[in-house]
Amino acid sequence: MTNEPSAIPELAEIEDARKIVSAVAQLTPMDSSRYLSNVLGSELFLKCENLQRTGSYKIRGAYNRMVRLSPEERSRGVVAASAGNHAQGVALAAKELGIKATIFMPVGAALPKLQATKDYGAEVVLRGHNITEPLRAAAEFAEQTGAIFIPPFDHHDVIVGQGTLGLEILDQVPDVETVIVPIGGGGLIAGVASALKQKAALEGRKIRVIGVQAENSAPYPLSLSAGEPVEIRMRPTIADGIAVAKPGNLNFQIIRELVDEIVTVSDDETAQALLILLERAKLVVEPAGAVSVAAIITGKIRNTGKTVAILSGGNIDPQVMEKVIALGLSASDRYLRLTIKLPDRPGQLARIAELVSDANANVIEVSHTRNSRGALLGDVELEISLETRGPDHVQAVLERLRAADYDPQVQ
Repeated sequence: MTNEPSAIPELAEIEDARKIVSAVAQLTPMDSSRYLSNVLGSELFLKCENLQRTGSYKIRGAYNRMVRLSPEERSRGVVAASAGNHAQGVALAAKELGIKATIFMPVGAALPKLQATKDYGAEVVLRGHNITEPLRAAAEFAEQTGAIFIPPFDHHDVIVGQGTLGLEILDQVPDVETVIVPIGGGGLIAGVASALKQKAALEGRKIRVIGVQAENSAPYPLSLSAGEPVEIRMRPTIADGIAVAKPGNLNFQIIRELVDEIVTVSDDETAQALLILLERAKLVVEPAGAVSVAAIITGKIRNTGKTVAILSGGNIDPQVMEKVIALGLSASDRYLRLTIKLPDRPGQLARIAELVSDANANVIEVSHTRNSRGALLGDVELEISLETRGPDHVQAVLERLRAADYDPQVQ
């Protein structure tokens, strides 16, 4: 039996932090969604931290950590490593507090995030091609210069700051029964769960907290099974804002004790969620911020009573958004790419166009070649991209082509 103190921050700390954080963080809207409520089977609200200053919740934890630095510590400056959201949170907090900030970011960081971090007054240093190298460089910088390292999630003050979001949720939806939270390192869900669970206990009720990770970067399910933080080998994911290899130590302790369930979602599912948020809720959300909705639309979370899904960020590069929308359209069977072998004689391309038109599909792109690998002499290969209306329409297009003795292959 252990006598180790609990890592869970006290409710009074989070309530005090709310007064501090309110100096920089906005009270973000709580939106409703009839469409997503119908999908979930319960009333659903969206907590729009994508509309927060700096475009994500990160300003809460960063400011709460940095406001507690002593004058001597502030004089040494701060340093952080981030692909974007934490960088902007630290940069803005430093600007508000008059502290010099140095931020290490990967070379491939999205240009809008990079420029915003600079615009807040931070010095940005590009290093490496994933978050591991900037983290190492930031630690070395702190050791060499004496600058205070501001961690993205694994620090008590950061967790407390993120917990202020949980208090806002309770103010806006007092009778909430379930809260769905994106998880990277675990700072947000650790803070939110701490606030929600303690408040609910005082009221003699329970609130479920469900976490969502990107399946290509999901160390929590394995770590919880092992009983300790486990480092995984990450795979690429569009949800780069929650891509971490290992849980934070403090975060893991809190999540193990307070979080009821953790599910994972694929990149295709996340892209579909982002597209739905654009079309149905008119909200611009980054992939990492949309995983909470991805878990709903895929049926991994169902019938949870009055529910709040946190949209944790909205910082998405327009070029990335274009690609993610295309992925979402494809995953939703609204974008169809086919390869069709045709006899090399006049009129075949026109015939395919006629069949597609008869099926009420819209041609987006066509490629026609005689030199494809595996093509028989006298054949050509047609690659055609179509805009469709969903799974039933896709099947109707395919059936019309097959009925005309073509063999369309879906790419």
